[in-house]
Amino acid sequence: MALQGNLRDFSVTKLLNLIHIAKKSGTLTIQGPNELASLAFLDGKLIYGQRGDEGGRLISVLRYNQQLTEEQAQSLQQRPEAANDKELGLLLIHANYLTQQAILQALHKYLNDLVFRLFTWSEGVFQFYVGILPPDDRITVRIDLENLIMEGARRMREFEQLQEEIPNLDLALKFTDRPDARLRNINLSVEEWRVVSYISPKNTMRQIARANRLSEIDLRRIVYGLMQAGVVEILLPEGMPPPPAFAKIQPMPKTAEQAGLIRRLAERIRSL
Repeated sequence: MALQGNLRDFSVTKLLNLIHIAKKSGTLTIQGPNELASLAFLDGKLIYGQRGDEGGRLISVLRYNQQLTEEQAQSLQQRPEAANDKELGLLLIHANYLTQQAILQALHKYLNDLVFRLFTWSEGVFQFYVGILPPDDRITVRIDLENLIMEGARRMREFEQLQEEIPNLDLALKFTDRPDARLRNINLSVEEWRVVSYISPKNTMRQIARANRLSEIDLRRIVYGLMQAGVVEILLPEGMPPPPAFAKIQPMPKTAEQAGLIRRLAERIRSL
């Protein structure tokens, strides 16, 4: 019988700790409000994972890491090797398109990002199926959960701080005055340049994150850095009605009594 429960009662951190300490082997599935994810473990180590309809297949992982273009991914899907991740990996290695190390690094990054995303889930139901492992044709890795949990806890603290600074990803960004001069004075990573290329009053931060396959915490981290450098500022997207927080506050109509009180307060302030 599968172990099952709700994330409100048993968090992702507790689940991973249990799997790590008990050296469990099996597959954990988590159904969030809008998304399904699954992780596979062998003797308490993370070996495989998939998110939503991506299926965790090698083509999806390489596309996620932007090591394949959409056209290349579609072309590879037509080849018979695409049905077997191990055969596809060998094909890419023998064609000198990717090294074995590059493929393994892509899988590590995909799994790490997936787990860090799950750490932010507070709603959802989970099931752990003992002994259920990925099919033999999938490429697996071995990732120590202890380090992953520690890094996840650090990221959660950072996520909470960044969420306070940038609470709403449905707002847009615009460049401040003379952004070119400011950009010349800072060194941007490839991911940061990609975000910069999408900055427009028409694009929300959530859309920018999706276009660049960035997690919410990574997008917030990049935007916060650009804001601190004075390169961008937040604004409403074009055509979006202002939310209540942005609505203009209308003055209350003053009665004669209120007007007299305000006049007396003003005179009192001038006399100080």
